[in-house]
Amino acid sequence: MRNENHIEARAALAPVAGTEGTPVRTPVRFDTKIAVLLRDDLEVWQRLNVTAFLVSGLGTAEPEVIGEPYADADDTPYLPMFRQPVLVFEGTKETLTTAHGRALSRSLPRAVFTSDLFGTGNDRDNRAAVRAVGTQQLDLVGLAVYGPRNAVDKVLKGARMHP
Repeated sequence: MRNENHIEARAALAPVAGTEGTPVRTPVRFDTKIAVLLRDDLEVWQRLNVTAFLVSGLGTAEPEVIGEPYADADDTPYLPMFRQPVLVFEGTKETLTTAHGRALSRSLPRAVFTSDLFGTGNDRDNRAAVRAVGTQQLDLVGLAVYGPRNAVDKVLKGARMHP
């Protein structure tokens, strides 16, 4: 996690009025963190797919993570996105299982992606696949968490930044 602050600082720059009206960009430090933890044995396409699915859950359940809508210089509107960086980590199956338990014990908002979901093709079947397995038996391949920085850092202990 040694590069984490550097990544967050680069990704979260806010314009501030500088001298003679020129904007100066200063890092924004968020009190919260959005993080995705992926199992380290996934194929590249799986990592991308799992990340996309996981963060969509956080955006719908935690409205404060979503910023304002975008528009370009021609006033073409675009959808709002997260208001802060999403940090992506990787770890072993054991690291993921431990992180899941920590997220549960801290009651953090979370989304899970299990290996069974690679064999389904729609939301109904996805939910049924997760529902069919007990918490301790879930074959997790991805976990997204949101919450206070300290709590998320504790959940992710042992994970490393995704390369």
